[in-house]
Amino acid sequence: MSETQFYPPESGIYYGLDRPAAEEWGGRLPVALVFPGPSRLGLSTLGWQVVWKLLQDEPGIIVERFFWEGGDEEPRAYDSGRPLSDFPVISFSLNFEEEYRAMVQMLDRANIPVRSADRGDWPIIIAGGPLSFMNPAPVAPAVDLFWVGEAEAGFPKIISDCVDYVFGGKSRADYLADHVGMDGAYIPGLSKDPVRRVLAGSERELPEPGHSCFVTQESEFRDMFLLEVNRGCPYGCRFCAAGYVYRPPRHAQVDVLKRAVERVNPGKVGLVGTALTDWPDLMPFLHWLQDRGTKFSLASLRYDGLTDDMLTFLRRTGTRSVTLALEGASHRIRKAINKNLKEDVFLDAVSRISKLQFNHLKLYLIAGWPDETEADYDELGEFLKEIRAAIDAGKGKKKTGVGHVTIGVSSLVPKPWTPFQWAPMATEEHLNKVMKKLKSVVKPIKGFQVRVDKPAPARLQGLLARGDEKVFDLIEMSACQGLSWKKALRAWDGDMSAYLDRERGADEAFPWECIETGVNRSFLRREWERYKAVQASPLCGKAPCKKCNACGMGSWLYDRPEKD
Repeated sequence: MSETQFYPPESGIYYGLDRPAAEEWGGRLPVALVFPGPSRLGLSTLGWQVVWKLLQDEPGIIVERFFWEGGDEEPRAYDSGRPLSDFPVISFSLNFEEEYRAMVQMLDRANIPVRSADRGDWPIIIAGGPLSFMNPAPVAPAVDLFWVGEAEAGFPKIISDCVDYVFGGKSRADYLADHVGMDGAYIPGLSKDPVRRVLAGSERELPEPGHSCFVTQESEFRDMFLLEVNRGCPYGCRFCAAGYVYRPPRHAQVDVLKRAVERVNPGKVGLVGTALTDWPDLMPFLHWLQDRGTKFSLASLRYDGLTDDMLTFLRRTGTRSVTLALEGASHRIRKAINKNLKEDVFLDAVSRISKLQFNHLKLYLIAGWPDETEADYDELGEFLKEIRAAIDAGKGKKKTGVGHVTIGVSSLVPKPWTPFQWAPMATEEHLNKVMKKLKSVVKPIKGFQVRVDKPAPARLQGLLARGDEKVFDLIEMSACQGLSWKKALRAWDGDMSAYLDRERGADEAFPWECIETGVNRSFLRREWERYKAVQASPLCGKAPCKKCNACGMGSWLYDRPEKD
């Protein structure tokens, strides 16, 4: 049986090398849906594919896919080859700060003025994705409208509204003026009040979980049908934006996911979520996939959710590697960041992983916490020795078990809309020192290796994440003059340290507060103070938001004042 025959044609999924037909526009509004990065990444990005499907179903428009591999030529549609400059509506998906330069490059290569103020009329530049509601300021000079929130909650209408304006001879300015004050629409220069984030589903349910539209060997996750299990996270780790900007955390219904799998009939399913082991239907769903002969891959697991039944099942179905997040180097740091990791339970999970003969354990660690010391990393060295002992204990008299451990280390980037939005970022000098220390504590431990990220790109990410509109000068310089980030930073007249190297004042206004996410600033501030006091906080529990309201989400959801 060929791969083409494996997927039913009515599934609406494109597979292998198949792609949407390059249709004639035929009086429909052409919309460029842009992923400002390589196609292999875009084809593995669930949110971007969800938006593509939503727009495909919208009458009156025709959507074409764009990616960016770099170069000096004008970007062209992935399916039809039409130039970007032909499209009156251009919508960018912004997922990672480093994509800002690619976005500006694409406009520049298409001879579209990169600043909104320099564009006479159409095209209109719209941006969505998580960065649009975390901090739109660094690219606000280039964007006419940011979609603030989740695409299922109204984004297709924002796009389809353009039809009457483009074909009715109305201007881009008319369109923008008519959408001021709309929930989910932040319009730089026109929106006066903070714009309310929009979200899909109810407090605890995600009625339409996202899934892949393209299952192809050309993507980063080859031939995998991605399926969203949950959105948001209840644990409230103080450094993690997903736990705050996607509140309240919501789960998909298992029957909805089963219907998606049955409709597509994929060879392999990739489950996407922030804390998969919290989903009560995880094991029944995995057994159901196994019974129908469908392979699977899991995005993230928590150490305290790894029951014997789950580990045995994963090993029996072919999983050979387990990734666990340690994050903080010491108990003190883990408590301060609200990780609430129980070391004895963690070691027990490692021992059972080894006993069941998984052969690779991956640990994830973050360096650069405010006020961290060398003693924190000395403690890490001792804990890693305990992990080594737990691995050996799990092996027992057998010679097989966890054979090697890889520790991946990244640098902390304090993000907007988290308690760390007040935090200073560690200097490059400090981060280099910490990375060197990490290598020294890991080196003596048999079977362990460490892979560290370079601090300079993390510092750049911090600037782009926490910057204001002045940072756009840096982005524009790098994109339009062909400068590396390093050279552009040298030429830029801004001060990176002013954005990164100081603790922000308690009452200091932030450029991202043009958005209203639903989480109180006062709540985030209390959590930052609790970090400094090394005090844990309870997770976002199962109580209704209105009853809990610890973070202000209950009031935000239900007690909204009426507009005049």
